[in-house]
Amino acid sequence: MGKIFKYTFYDLVRNRWMIFYTSFFLMLTSALLLISPDLAKVAISLSNITVILTPLVGILFGVMYYYGSTDYIQFLLAQPISRRSIFAGMYTGMAASLSGSLILGIGLPMIPYGILTSPALGTLLIVLFMAVTLSIIFSLLAFLIAMRAKNKIRGFGIAIFSWLFFALIYDGIFLLLLLLFKDYPIENLTLGLISFNPIDLARILTLLKLDMSAMMGYTGAVLQKFFGTSQGSIIIVSILFLWVLVPYLLIMRMAHKKDF
Repeated sequence: MGKIFKYTFYDLVRNRWMIFYTSFFLMLTSALLLISPDLAKVAISLSNITVILTPLVGILFGVMYYYGSTDYIQFLLAQPISRRSIFAGMYTGMAASLSGSLILGIGLPMIPYGILTSPALGTLLIVLFMAVTLSIIFSLLAFLIAMRAKNKIRGFGIAIFSWLFFALIYDGIFLLLLLLFKDYPIENLTLGLISFNPIDLARILTLLKLDMSAMMGYTGAVLQKFFGTSQGSIIIVSILFLWVLVPYLLIMRMAHKKDF
């Protein structure tokens, strides 16, 4: 697994798409810093972008990388290496390269501005943690989709729809339910539905930790009451961990049974 991870990681950090991804965040962060040198405000602005962009890149890049590596996978399967080691090494290498691109692209431009000794460091770490977590979750979903759909067009279609569902459609359905049942006590339903969307979980945890829940109105008051405590934050992080663990275990199970 270690050698496969190393090869995948070094192969992807030289990939032109990964270089473009890193360069995009380098330029974006630099531009925001030129507009406003306030590191906390820049971190908040980046949180609004990463919560939508990182899932999209994670799921599309994951599908693209899997389909582009089918010949390599079949070659490795012919070697005396366990299937789980192959897929675990490939996925962790891809996830590490995506995470490294985010950290480098966002963090590097802030170093000359004194982010390492700034009070805004905590804000930046929260933003990076959420961005990396979403990248990991959606790249896992990408592997699941690609392993299930042999047809590339179908796989990319499912991947794009999955991102649209979690980023846009789910929130629309959620708001419609809130509107239809506004006369009923639906706090528990609200909290339960949020758990099924990792993007919402990341967004909520970021807003609460940055003391921006007041911008969310009644929903923000409900979420602040439940998630605003340390116990609530632990619950959100635990659910996000399940969003990582369950797809990873499914990939390992599929890798063991899949006929290549």
